[in-house]
Amino acid sequence: QVQLVESGGGLVQAGGSLRLSCVSSGSRFSFDTMGWYRQAPGKQRELVADVTRGGRANYADSVKDRFSASRPSTKNTVYLEMNSLKPEDTAVYFCNANGATTQGRKYDYWGQGTQVTVSS
Repeated sequence: QVQLVESGGGLVQAGGSLRLSCVSSGSRFSFDTMGWYRQAPGKQRELVADVTRGGRANYADSVKDRFSASRPSTKNTVYLEMNSLKPEDTAVYFCNANGATTQGRKYDYWGQGTQVTVSS
């Protein structure tokens, strides 16, 4: 069974930095895409950033130039370096892995989430 485990969340002052990590277990293949979503209270879950197996990253406009997602090529692991944090970045951050196997079976895995709180 595939599991995604996030770590690195916490409380930080505005302007500070945090680094989130997501480590997976239980998969026999490399995920097509891994990334980060977030959900603030009363809001829908939204994409923050994701990275393909080849290392191409995609970012939400709200975090461009502040956040950096990376993924070691040999591991089902993804990181999110968050700089210049703002109170509006406060949310639960979820790790995600998605794609399709060589047999065409789609998959979409989620972690349990890690809380990020940015104080003003």
